[in-house]
Amino acid sequence: MIKRISFLLGLLVMAMNFSFAQKEVTLQFLNQYETPLKKVVIENGGKSNEYTPDKAGFAVVNVDPSSPVTVTSDDHENIVLSADALTDKKMVQLHKIFSWKDLLNPMFYIINGGFWLLLFIVFAETGLFAGFFLPGDSLLFVAGIYSANLAHEFLKAFGLGGVHSEWFDLFLLVTLISLAGILGNMLGYWFGRKIGPTMYNWKDRFLFKKKYLNDAHDFYEKHGGGAIIFARFLPVIRTFAPIVAGIVQMERRKFMVNNIIGCVAWVVSMIFAGHFLQIWVRKQFGFELKDHLEMIVIGIIVVTTAPVLWKIFFGSKKPTQTT
Repeated sequence: MIKRISFLLGLLVMAMNFSFAQKEVTLQFLNQYETPLKKVVIENGGKSNEYTPDKAGFAVVNVDPSSPVTVTSDDHENIVLSADALTDKKMVQLHKIFSWKDLLNPMFYIINGGFWLLLFIVFAETGLFAGFFLPGDSLLFVAGIYSANLAHEFLKAFGLGGVHSEWFDLFLLVTLISLAGILGNMLGYWFGRKIGPTMYNWKDRFLFKKKYLNDAHDFYEKHGGGAIIFARFLPVIRTFAPIVAGIVQMERRKFMVNNIIGCVAWVVSMIFAGHFLQIWVRKQFGFELKDHLEMIVIGIIVVTTAPVLWKIFFGSKKPTQTT
């Protein structure tokens, strides 16, 4: 009888020790792009448990404070942490292994290149043939959300890191990004003017017809200003619009005026939308747009490419002439 009671008391003590040894804590699991992880595996105290974080990346986990914690997730590098360092609401960041899809993620460029890479991308997307695949609208929208960080990076490079002002940050971003876009369009236009006369001497081929140049010239004579302005808001098209404008010999002054108007309108609308929508959503609904960047980027891509796709698949076609 005494042995049985002692045995039960021993089991009770062990259970109490196990209970006290366990530490319940709420953690947020993100990668370097601030995208919430869908599944994580926690290895701790000789045990392995799988957790499914919510949409914001939060999950309640149990750990043994006396043992190190290893966090793993598919397509991410493992991370080892001290259990004592895991406080409630702590953010645990895993590094995502690079894949080619990351090139379509605007956070990839902000994390790895910051403000300087942002300027180059805006320039390349509008001035280089190879820049058509780069993110434009979504990158500027996300840049608006991180406007303070990006402006601070630029100012710090010139010893002005102590300057902090919401409106100054926005003015700085809009000015420099607009300048990069204007210069990119100018390069595309110059390139088009250089090869344009030569193209009028080319023979008709499968992918080239001289008629296309004549039609483009007539179009820009009639809608040139609007074409340059509205092309800024259409992915891919904004890359080739200034090149075509140069090929058809659009008048320089007319091109520059609409180039400046279109670029400034594009940058201001995207930067301000990201910045102020982030503030409004935080105040009205109590959550951060940063926690839902993946869905936002998809939405921007759908909205900006929808007019192009509609025109391609459902646009009116000229009736064929019968002889």
